[in-house]
Amino acid sequence: MDKLSSLTRFKKSCPYLGKTKTSTLRNLSTASSPRFPSLSALTERATKCPVMGPALNVRSKEIVAGYASVAANVDVDKIHKEKGVFPPPGATVAMCPHASAARAAAVMADDLAAAAAAKKGSKAKPAVSETEAAAAAGCPFHAKAAEDARKAAAAAPAPVPSHKAKPHTGYNYESFYVNELEKKHQDSSYRYFNNINRLAAKFPIAHTASVKDEVEVWCANDYLGMGNNPVVLETMHRTLDKYGHGAGGTRNIAGNGAMHLSLEQELANLHRKEAALVFSSCYVANDATLSTLGSKLPGCVYFSDTMNHASMIQGMRHSGAKRVLFKHNDLEDLESKLKQYPKETPKIIAFESVYSMCGSIGPIKEICDLAEQYGALTFLDEVHAVGLYGPRGAGVAEHLDYDAQAAAGDSPDPIKGSVMDRVDIITDTSDRKTVIGTLGKAYGAVGGYIAGSVDFVDMIRSYAPGFIFTTSLPPATVAGAHASVVYQKSYVGDRQLKQVNVREVKRRFAELDIPVVPGPSHIIPVLVGDAALAKAASDKLLAEHDIYVQSINYPTVARGEERLRITVTPRHTLEQMKGLVSAVDQIFTELGINRLKDWKLAGGRAGVGLADGVEDMEPMWNDKQVGLLDGTTPPTLRNGEKAIVDADAVFKARAVFNPLLGPISGPLQATRTVQAGRKEEMVVQTRQKLPLMKTGGASVPLREDIPVPPPSVTASA
Repeated sequence: MDKLSSLTRFKKSCPYLGKTKTSTLRNLSTASSPRFPSLSALTERATKCPVMGPALNVRSKEIVAGYASVAANVDVDKIHKEKGVFPPPGATVAMCPHASAARAAAVMADDLAAAAAAKKGSKAKPAVSETEAAAAAGCPFHAKAAEDARKAAAAAPAPVPSHKAKPHTGYNYESFYVNELEKKHQDSSYRYFNNINRLAAKFPIAHTASVKDEVEVWCANDYLGMGNNPVVLETMHRTLDKYGHGAGGTRNIAGNGAMHLSLEQELANLHRKEAALVFSSCYVANDATLSTLGSKLPGCVYFSDTMNHASMIQGMRHSGAKRVLFKHNDLEDLESKLKQYPKETPKIIAFESVYSMCGSIGPIKEICDLAEQYGALTFLDEVHAVGLYGPRGAGVAEHLDYDAQAAAGDSPDPIKGSVMDRVDIITDTSDRKTVIGTLGKAYGAVGGYIAGSVDFVDMIRSYAPGFIFTTSLPPATVAGAHASVVYQKSYVGDRQLKQVNVREVKRRFAELDIPVVPGPSHIIPVLVGDAALAKAASDKLLAEHDIYVQSINYPTVARGEERLRITVTPRHTLEQMKGLVSAVDQIFTELGINRLKDWKLAGGRAGVGLADGVEDMEPMWNDKQVGLLDGTTPPTLRNGEKAIVDADAVFKARAVFNPLLGPISGPLQATRTVQAGRKEEMVVQTRQKLPLMKTGGASVPLREDIPVPPPSVTASA
């Protein structure tokens, strides 16, 4: 982040830097100019500056003259002799590594000159170009370029006069695009995507556009760090070796493999349902299921919570069914609207268990009561809950009957009368229920799914275009998700430690009067209340503290309720948590962002500082469930300590794949063996039968310019 820090220091003295967002400067300084590849996008813009433009023009001449003075053939030959380098016959100066700097400088000088000429809008070729001037000074690279240019010009045919191009009279599409983007810039809702590359061996650390710049990630949805769990990675390596990368097509054509079927069986067992169906993403699962149900049920009416996810909203819209909104988690408002329709009218109440941007939890039991009373079906989205709640990670619906669900163990049979069993979208009298979940968050993979009765799943499979016409997930991805589900079903420690760490960060924020939207879940939404301030806070955290927390603005949240959405994992250390809280506190002070006391004076917003509001909600996980009463909670990590990998959960996750991949034992093989410097020879013989690929631990060469050390993995009971 050194380059960005330097730019930040000059923001006060330069009008352009001062009015440009830090995130924009970051993107410009790390991206190459599309027209002049040797320059950054920021340098190209600097050529238009009345101060920097002339300075860069002078500098380009200095670069050319400086390198040309030592880059002639005679000089390079002299350098070779001094260094004891004797090029083979036929070698040219362009092949010399000593001249790489001169070569790069020459290209940059040309690009700077071209950028300056473009800025002036000059179409006439200058009398003496940078290339020609450098060639006269003796630079072999520019001399060759100038000679090539002269030959190309001589060989080019004379230009053929053409008719004057007709002006474009149709719709101005480009202008439309620009205007739409300008709207996003004007209301500060334009989204900047940061270049964040999470490192498997250093979770929760990532590098930015430069592999040398590392930051802490505090906003990912890989809530438990399962994206780099060693048994998950080992399983994916083994699957990739045996089944390759892609699935080969849609489920109907070539993508219906044993890995997909076994994962669906596992998910059905997780929710104690008859069947399950995996989609390419949870967005697709919601869209496909809701659109299919709403279009097939005659006269269907959806009752939708106002804070439902965009995928649910789109699914209901695509169905063509009527949609009635009820206030967020407001049972009275929901009941008043249910009363307006006859009991015989097909009705579906669509809501979520954990709302990801505010951290609130839906009143599942009470909504099920209303659904039974008014003849409605219930559609529950457990996307931000599966893997995180319940003794086996089946979600909030399982968590509400924690002891009973824990006592049932791994039985596939539903527990009659439990909240998880009452959630349905089939009929209000059927005991065959269904749920919606994801593989892309707590399970650290990608994909979505539904789980319910055989007939319900078969209907969606047969009618939903989003399932029928989508390429199936790759086998290795499916296997990794399956291993993750089995591991979390068998080990509750990650969920417990995550909750402990969430409590700690919330406690520290409260001590500093930092406003957190109150909620009982694992989400920590820090209220900012202004789009520009939220973006500035995110930029300063990244640029000055190496902490990545993405700002959340409209339309994800309402205008005026912009926030920093922080997610704490069981892999964040105590020192990292202290650093996060200290950095956020400093940023709030420097930017003058409202604290809790300020929101109270203003009357409150987004549940923060309300006169009749609750600032500290009781968490969903109680002390007993977290393990605080019996001392079974895993300890919070300190810097340098390794995360616990449960041996029993590893054994169970491995055993699931014995029929397909063969048994495996011994130390976990989370990474491939890489032997630096080893050269492998490959001999291809026609019609020779190739040996089977070994699973796990195969030697795979990696790019040497980005070394990735293998993580040290230990298993503890």
